[in-house]
Amino acid sequence: MPTLIVFCHLRWDFVFQRPQHLMTRLAEHYQILFIEEPVYSEGEAHLQKTAVAPNITVCRPHTAIRSPGFHDDQIPTLQTLLGDLVADDEDPIVWFYTPMALPLLQGLHPSKVVYDCMDELAAFRNAPKQLLQRENALLNIADLCFTGGPSLYQSKRERHDNAHCFSSSVDAKHFRQAQDRSLSHPDQEHVPHPRLGFYGVIDERFDTELVRAMAAAHPEWQIVLVGPVVKIDPAHLPVAPNIHYMGQRNYPDLPKFLAGWDVCLLPFALNESTKFISPTKVLEYMAAELPSVSTPITDVKVPYGDVVAIAEGADDYIAACERMLALTDAEREKMRTRMREVVAGTSWDKTAARMHELIENVQPGHRALRLSGFNPELVAAKATPLPVAKTA
Repeated sequence: MPTLIVFCHLRWDFVFQRPQHLMTRLAEHYQILFIEEPVYSEGEAHLQKTAVAPNITVCRPHTAIRSPGFHDDQIPTLQTLLGDLVADDEDPIVWFYTPMALPLLQGLHPSKVVYDCMDELAAFRNAPKQLLQRENALLNIADLCFTGGPSLYQSKRERHDNAHCFSSSVDAKHFRQAQDRSLSHPDQEHVPHPRLGFYGVIDERFDTELVRAMAAAHPEWQIVLVGPVVKIDPAHLPVAPNIHYMGQRNYPDLPKFLAGWDVCLLPFALNESTKFISPTKVLEYMAAELPSVSTPITDVKVPYGDVVAIAEGADDYIAACERMLALTDAEREKMRTRMREVVAGTSWDKTAARMHELIENVQPGHRALRLSGFNPELVAAKATPLPVAKTA
């Protein structure tokens, strides 16, 4: 089987999302080496390899360098650690989730390069200063560019002549388990109804003030929040007797939490970090056939505004939740029918199959990839006059 090397800014054992969904399916066609960002470890640098699924090996570099992520300071050590990943006579396919790893392409002799842009990483808090320039370089040399939703596609389509929109999809069978409400997770059994729930990463994209307002306006509502807190101070999270933090849970647990909820929440802040997001959970909520309320995120509002309640501002959001809790049986059935139609139109299986087809059929690039002196900063310079700046 051909080798597919994946550079990712997300850890495999973090929240199970787009990279894991796609790679577990593409592993039918490729031997996948999933390269994570390095972790700090005293002593000699080494590469920890863990088989996590059939044909998938996670490679976690351990270095004594404190600079975070795929920082410039890490690159020479990482190049040494990754030097014997594949045989000298093998030209792997290389797949990027983060442009910051682009310098590691040198020496890999890739047959094809794929950029799966699942987020606008440059808009995230503490984004590396070099990220935009590295992305310019990556878009110049990638054979294929995939985007995680229509907003990102509109952003990238004019920057790459072979861009394709692959919105977040759904493992419908997995989340349909939540339709059996008796499966509710025991960890929330002490929480009375009505339960309004959210699962996902709680970071700068999460509107903490909106949740605080909801809890204050309806003390009888029980707000269940499932997921890790990242990049925000936990001291700034809303605290109230009716807000319940369940922490990070594994993928099999998610339908069990859904099974015990009355309304699902997408309380995203409206800021630069959410301008291009395409939340995976919106379709998962639909597979569970539960009413949902979202702030006006473009990739929720435009395709799903007829089935997901859209509300901006605390007062309107609270009112929308009130309406969802008060749905009649007839209104619920009409909503469920529409949800089934939406969910039936997509799946991660279909998405992965189409991506594989595009990878197999694309003609390998000839954009400086075969040059032994390949320098991503020089490629970037052709696209932008910005000077090279060290990563923060």
